[in-house]
Amino acid sequence: MNIIKNIKIAWRGLSANKMRSGLTMLGIMIGVGAVIAMISVGNGATASVTSRIQSLGSNLLMIMPGSAGIAFGGARQAAGTATTLTNDDADAITKEVPTVEMVSPEFSGSAQVVYLNRNVNTRITGVVPEYQEVHNSNVAFGEFIRPEDQNAQSRVAVLGQNVVSDLFSQGDSPIGKTIKIKNLPFLVIGIMEKKGQAGFQNLDDQVFIPLSTAQKRLFGSDNLQSISIKVKNEDEMELAANQISTLLLHQHKIDNPNNADFRIMNQTDILSTMTQVSATFTMLLGGIAAISLIVGGIGIMNIMLVSVTERTREIGLRKAVGAKRKDILGQFLTESVVLSLLGGSMGLLLGFIGSYIFSIIGGWPFVVSMTSVLLAFLFSAAVGIFFGIYPARRASLLSPIEALRYE
Repeated sequence: MNIIKNIKIAWRGLSANKMRSGLTMLGIMIGVGAVIAMISVGNGATASVTSRIQSLGSNLLMIMPGSAGIAFGGARQAAGTATTLTNDDADAITKEVPTVEMVSPEFSGSAQVVYLNRNVNTRITGVVPEYQEVHNSNVAFGEFIRPEDQNAQSRVAVLGQNVVSDLFSQGDSPIGKTIKIKNLPFLVIGIMEKKGQAGFQNLDDQVFIPLSTAQKRLFGSDNLQSISIKVKNEDEMELAANQISTLLLHQHKIDNPNNADFRIMNQTDILSTMTQVSATFTMLLGGIAAISLIVGGIGIMNIMLVSVTERTREIGLRKAVGAKRKDILGQFLTESVVLSLLGGSMGLLLGFIGSYIFSIIGGWPFVVSMTSVLLAFLFSAAVGIFFGIYPARRASLLSPIEALRYE
C-alpha cells in the first residue's frame, strides 16, 4: 500500500470523526502557534533593544564606577555601585584625551516629583549641555539644559514624555510651569522627544536637571554615576578606551590595571550583554511553549489508541484479505502524522496572528524567523510520528482471528 493510499484512508478516517479529530488537532495547533509566537516575541524584543541601544548615540563609550576586579570592605563591587568617578575625571578626559570629541558626566537618583495635586516617583538625571549630542537625544519642545544653567546651579528641568503624561493633563503644556523635586521648585524649560525602552531602563521616565544642581542642591554628592563619551571616529574606539583607562588609572593613583575602580564599556559590550539576555529569554519562552506540543502529542496517542480499539474488526478484516503488518502500521502512523501536520498548519496561522498582536502590544518589530516556523512544523510532524508509533504498532500486532471476533 503506497503513501498516497495511506493518506486517503487516513483522511477518510479522520473525516468520519470531525469533532474528535478537531479537538485532537487543537493541542498541536496551540503548541505550534505558541512556539512561533513566543520565539517571535523574543526576536522582536531583541531587535527593539538593539535598535534603541544604538540610538543612544554613535561612537559611544560609557565609564561606570566600581569593578568586578576590585574589592571594597571585603566585597566586590559591581560596575556603577561605587563612588569613584568625579567631575575632575570628566574634565581630565576632555582636556587630555585627543580621540575624545565630547564628554557628558552624569549623576542620577530617584525622587518624588510634584505638580499641583499630582506626583510621581521617577529618576532625576543631572546632566551637562553636551548630554544631548553624546546620547543623540533631542528636545521636542522648549530647550535643553544650557551652559549658564550648569554654571549657576539653576533650578530648571527638562521632562521625559512619561513624566509629562503622569503630571499634566492632555493638552496642558508643561513649559513655563513650576514643579517640585524633593520640595524644591524647578521651572520646566523643555520636553524631550520620545525614546522608549533601552534595556531595562525607560528613557522617557526621567527628569533632566543641571548636573551641578543635582550634585549640590538635590543629592549632596561630589561623585558621578557615569561618564558618557563620544569618540571622534569609530575606528578609534579601542584606542580611546585605552587612553581613557591609562588617564583614569593615573588620576586614581592605581598602578595595577587589574585593580581599576572603574569600567569602560562600549555599545558592542552593551549589545552583546542584552543579546545574550534576550536569547536566553527567547529559549525559555520557546521551551515553555514546546511543552504544549508534547501535551498535544499525548492527546494524539490517546485518540489513536481509541481509534485502534474502535476499528479492531476493520483491522482483522484487512489482515484476513491479505494486508501485511507493515500496511496496518503505515496506515495508523499516517493517520497520526496527518492529524499532527494539519494541526501544525493551523498552528502556523495562529502563531503569525499571535506574533503580530504581541508586536503591536509590546511596541517592537514584527519578527518571525523562517527557522522557527520550520522548526515548529517539523517538530509537530515528529510528535505525530513519535506518539503514533505505539498505537500503530499495537494495531499491526493484532491477531486477525482475535480481531475479527472482537465485539
